[in-house]
Amino acid sequence: MIEINNLVKRYGDKKAVNGISFTVNDDEVLGFLGPNGAGKSTTMNIITGYLSSTSGSVKVNGHDILEEPELAKKEIGYLPENPPLYTDMTVDEYLDFICDIKGVAKAKRRSQLEKIVSLVKISDVTDRLIGNLSKGYKQRVGIAQAMVGNPSILILDEPTVGLDPSQIIEIRRLIKSLAKSHSIIISSHILSEIQEVADRVVIINHGKIAAIDTLNDLSKRLSGQTKLLMTFRGPIKECSAKIRTIPGISSAVPKLADSKVSQLEISISGDKTTDIRTAVFFMMAQEGWPILEMRSLDPTLEEVFLNITEGKGRA
Repeated sequence: MIEINNLVKRYGDKKAVNGISFTVNDDEVLGFLGPNGAGKSTTMNIITGYLSSTSGSVKVNGHDILEEPELAKKEIGYLPENPPLYTDMTVDEYLDFICDIKGVAKAKRRSQLEKIVSLVKISDVTDRLIGNLSKGYKQRVGIAQAMVGNPSILILDEPTVGLDPSQIIEIRRLIKSLAKSHSIIISSHILSEIQEVADRVVIINHGKIAAIDTLNDLSKRLSGQTKLLMTFRGPIKECSAKIRTIPGISSAVPKLADSKVSQLEISISGDKTTDIRTAVFFMMAQEGWPILEMRSLDPTLEEVFLNITEGKGRA
């Protein structure tokens, strides 16, 4: 677990970070977002111990990053935006070098590296020069070096930058598998990636926390109400009247009606955490109106991010 309490970083009269507080729980993926200049990189550098804060504290599994830096840093594996790779080394040589830096005992080194190499799927390139690897493999080697020493927390800065779609999917799967046994902070400008892997998101702007919550709850709070779009086969007027009788539904507005399919936009009132899809499903099944699609119309992470950082709202 990481506990960040009232973190401040000054550069002269300017506060790059201004009173930030949040926690990262065990086995959680936290998306850490902010526009350029918001203080995101500064915060991550303080968490990893590369910078000292002006005031406030960072505790990593109970160890203060300033008072017990060696113990705190042992718990952290860090992948910077530009992985710290030596291109004239082979993958094996490089990871052995990282083991030396992190003080991994010789007796434990082989078994630990075999496990890491297998997990990040670079077993087939361990004898190759890093400089000859593809961008995707280099990112995997970067993640591997972050895992050396068996840290409980991984901090990944732009882990999918510059990758092609298939490589992005591979890294996304890797992050999800790592989340089963690590706490992960992931920072990225590719917000769709954060949306796919993060349990919660922290959005900072102008050095302060602008929002912190699960994506679903942020979307619901910013949209004001929950909406679903349902595509089905059946009579639009009869269906909309029946749908409105379900508790929690405030409106059912026809969006499309033709000889083949119909569409309703369903708004849910009251408790925004209420899930009415089960009730809708059984009602539609009872009437013999097959549902072809039902999807959320809640704001995407991109829309939430722009809403918050451009000053249109605060969550």
